[in-house]
Amino acid sequence: MRSIKLLWGRVSNVPGLARDLVAIIALAGLGLAATGYIWSNYGWTPPWEDRYTFAAEFDYAGGVRPESRQEVRVAGVTVGKIASVEPASGGNARISMSIDPEVAVYDNARAVLRTKTPVNIMYIALDPGGPPGKRLPKGGIIPVSQTERRVAPFEILDKLDQRAQAAITALIDDSDVALAKAPQHLPGGLRSTDATLTKLQPVVERLESRRENIARLVTALSQISTAVGSNDERLARLTSALQETLGVLSAHQGDLGATLEQLPGLNGDLRRAMTGTSKLTKQLNPTLDAVNRASGELPEALARLTDTVDEAGKLIDAAAPVVEMAKPVVADLRPFSRDLNGALGDLAPVTGHLPSATQQMVPWMNDLAAFVYQTSSVFSLYDGTGGWGRGNVQVVLPTDAMFGPNLNGGVQ
Repeated sequence: MRSIKLLWGRVSNVPGLARDLVAIIALAGLGLAATGYIWSNYGWTPPWEDRYTFAAEFDYAGGVRPESRQEVRVAGVTVGKIASVEPASGGNARISMSIDPEVAVYDNARAVLRTKTPVNIMYIALDPGGPPGKRLPKGGIIPVSQTERRVAPFEILDKLDQRAQAAITALIDDSDVALAKAPQHLPGGLRSTDATLTKLQPVVERLESRRENIARLVTALSQISTAVGSNDERLARLTSALQETLGVLSAHQGDLGATLEQLPGLNGDLRRAMTGTSKLTKQLNPTLDAVNRASGELPEALARLTDTVDEAGKLIDAAAPVVEMAKPVVADLRPFSRDLNGALGDLAPVTGHLPSATQQMVPWMNDLAAFVYQTSSVFSLYDGTGGWGRGNVQVVLPTDAMFGPNLNGGVQ
């Protein structure tokens, strides 16, 4: 503490020293801040920070430089960097990676070595995997069967000989010279090319349609050829059956002609039948109209019939006691009905004379009616004109068929 006070007193006594010292300290602080900012953007990882490290084996690792801090990405997001690369057994390359410990990597993960630009800047695209795989332990290795790499452009160029490389270089230089005035000359050429392609479009469409039609035709011919080739026997049977059919038709040509000759008469019968059907249809129309009208009146008639049935039901209900009381009377008449059947047999001969007796009684029925009309009583001597008795009684005896022979006569 005393030494600091002595130093500060000495600085204060020297003119301008304090100002220079403050400037130096400010510059040093600014430098440290800039260095920290640069390191933070460069992706520098402090040694004390916890990182998850594992490795993956590739069959080739050209262009991989750990000192360039090449990235490890998951779904396009940078999660770590390539820590180191070293040869592995079997001629493969083992690349170690250091990533954020929050990213879970499983033993079914896949890694792809890709390039960002044609100038050999590499990175690893990592698919961390997931269940049912198991978590890859720290320091674990993804086998070469689960890794792949993309061929970089420089690898293709390295395969070319010196003349091809020189030709490509000259082509690039000439392209640069040709494209130097592209804003002035290129738009007109592109418009002409566009117009030419627009005119050629219908031709290309027709050619495409023709190509598709030819392809379908060739396919159809192939299918037909295949079907015919695999059905030779069936085609032969079909040809033989066709020949036999034509022979049968030739042998029955006369019958076929007679049948065809009968067709005009059949057509006439069909025409007459259709005419009769037309007449029947015309006659059915009034009947259907009447049925239609009857169907319109039928509900009202059914309603009236319902009322009648209801009244009949009331009558039946009222007659039910009478029927119950008549049951004993009918039961008592059953013996009499049996005797009546025998009596009807004895009356049968008498009923045969009833027509002639009726015929003889008819002539004097009018006189009897007049006698009844002019008397107030059958046994009274008075009528409407006074006490004079009037009467005319004619008795005609029946024939001998009823009372015996020779008894005809009458009393007036």
